[in-house]
Amino acid sequence: MAKRKIIKIQNKTDKPDNVIEREHGIIMECEAIEKELPSFLRSYFIYLKGNVLPMTRLAYLRDVRFFFEYLIDQTDLTRASKPKEIKLSEIAKVKAVDVNLFIDYCRQYVKEDGDTAYLIENNNKSLARKKSSVSVMFKALYRDELIPKNITDGFDPIKVPKPGEREIKALQDDEVMIMLDAVTTGNGLTDRERIYWEKTKLRDKAVLVLFLTYGLRLSELQQLNVSSFNFHRGEFKIYRKRGKESVMPLNESVTMVLHDYIDNERPQEGIPEGNEDALFLSMQKKRMTERQIRQLVKKYTSIGMHVSRDSGYSPHKLRATAATSLIGRGNSIFDVAALLDHEQVTTTQLYAQQKAGVKRDLVRDMEWELERREGIIEKGETDEHQSDKNE
Repeated sequence: MAKRKIIKIQNKTDKPDNVIEREHGIIMECEAIEKELPSFLRSYFIYLKGNVLPMTRLAYLRDVRFFFEYLIDQTDLTRASKPKEIKLSEIAKVKAVDVNLFIDYCRQYVKEDGDTAYLIENNNKSLARKKSSVSVMFKALYRDELIPKNITDGFDPIKVPKPGEREIKALQDDEVMIMLDAVTTGNGLTDRERIYWEKTKLRDKAVLVLFLTYGLRLSELQQLNVSSFNFHRGEFKIYRKRGKESVMPLNESVTMVLHDYIDNERPQEGIPEGNEDALFLSMQKKRMTERQIRQLVKKYTSIGMHVSRDSGYSPHKLRATAATSLIGRGNSIFDVAALLDHEQVTTTQLYAQQKAGVKRDLVRDMEWELERREGIIEKGETDEHQSDKNE
């Protein structure tokens, strides 16, 4: 087995090395999956590479690999034992009904890993993406005249809720305050959690405040470096999707929590090579992973909402919290769209429609039982007053 080569980055761009390394990692994973799939999909690979974002390309390739594994394990449509061995002639015999059965299978299935079996359930949004991944593949094969007909017209439609039909999940302002109080004082943490909190509370607060202030995506925050910040100019730089750069202004709260973390808690020595510039470091002094940040957010949001840790919100819900809070304070949806990097302002309008606490205010005026009891009390007081007068 050939020894894996160490990649040395020779960076001649403005992007930080860690951003380039992350993008390269996604590309390498895509290429690794392509090697597991048959060579007749080459035009499909080229299409994805040139027309979709790297993370979308990766998701599509994973879906197609899973489709091929399904053909092997769950059907009699191929004699192959692994995806790369599937023949074009076998794919040419696949019918629309076979793909529809695959999508139905994806709704809920069991995946075994050693001694553990995982029950996996997909929502309609995930099913729609899997359908799209396979559809694009069949269309590419038909366009290149590798299969005799386009079977995608026979694929069953998948009803995905329209954006306006979805409930926007975000923290209320009072829940944000409870959450920030928890990360500041340790209130609501278990004894075990407090042990780690004592060592990371300034880091954790900085993570939460950045999410709440700017509505950053998880990947954007995870890739932040110390050198991303120019405190003298009061700004910092982030790298968005599609390779875009954005310069964000610093406010006093963000500046305060970042200085507190960097000056008083962030390790200054013993940081492993390649992690020296990473802003948020784990207990092992390495750049925090997206999974670690996600767990951190779920923990503190669960305290703010008074729910179990498993029911805490993801970083994306803090992005929604930032959007609804900004709009609720009277800011223009166009300005909020620019801050959050929404391609279309219609996305931001969804948050404008979700007025914070509007449902709570409505039901507050419909306190039937309280009104009933108050009515009894008032009636009782009236009767008692009338009795006093009679005496």
